Amino acid sequence: MRIRFITISVLAMLCGSPLARASEAPTYYLALGDSLAQGVQWSPTGDVLTNHGYADDLYALLRFRISGLQLAKLGCPGETTSSMITTGPCTSEYETTFGVANQLAAAETFLAKNKVALITLDIGANDIDKCVSLAGVDFSCASGIAPGVTTNLTTIVEGLRAAAPDTPIIGMNYYDPFLAAWTLLPVGGQSFAQQSLVAADGFNTLLESIYGAAGVPVADVARAFQINNFTPIPFLNNLPLNVFLALNWTWMKAPPPFGPDIHANDFGYAVIAGAFAEQIRLHSTPWD
Repeated sequence: MRIRFITISVLAMLCGSPLARASEAPTYYLALGDSLAQGVQWSPTGDVLTNHGYADDLYALLRFRISGLQLAKLGCPGETTSSMITTGPCTSEYETTFGVANQLAAAETFLAKNKVALITLDIGANDIDKCVSLAGVDFSCASGIAPGVTTNLTTIVEGLRAAAPDTPIIGMNYYDPFLAAWTLLPVGGQSFAQQSLVAADGFNTLLESIYGAAGVPVADVARAFQINNFTPIPFLNNLPLNVFLALNWTWMKAPPPFGPDIHANDFGYAVIAGAFAEQIRLHSTPWD
């Protein structure tokens, strides 16, 4: 708990003064995307939804600066850029709550009925993860998903913009949990980790180009997790820094049968929230 308290204090410094000047803040912070947007974490009985995700951390900061702010998390574990605009794992929940079949339509419905101060979006991890297995990275698969991801993510951003033209949207790129294979796999772990990083860098470049074309700031989670920093740590047998962070900011060290697990842990989610807070600090908002 002490670590989380200190981290929230750091986030407050990152966000700086623009939020502090808000006097008539909108009502909601809307978190959209995949399992990370819901704060999913490993447990001994399997993955569980928690209130210890990056959206919760960011909300914990923003609600002290925007009077009356509430958090709405519409993210869906297992969501892809395709299922977010068609049907997917959470279709029944969206139909029950909003009378629509997918997350984008649910978000558009929510935006039509509520005041929203900020939208965060993380989507795409489940698109690229299907290209990674214990056999390695299928690079033909990774390159093959690019056109669909581009079309789908553009549709998602355009839909959100049309529903809420004045609401800031911040996207994100991804950390690389498979760097942990460096030590976790008894054979070929270093090669697997290096392959995964090539795929992660390529996919993050794709996401950044799509968001950039739409004028959407990107929370640089990859940089926050130092995924390209192979600096050896002498007192840890020269374990690379990026591997160390992947092992300690995610649940990749969790034991079977439900581990290793690619989701962030408490500290990792706080780091992701910090990357979003940095974008809030860097970009002007309607709250100013």
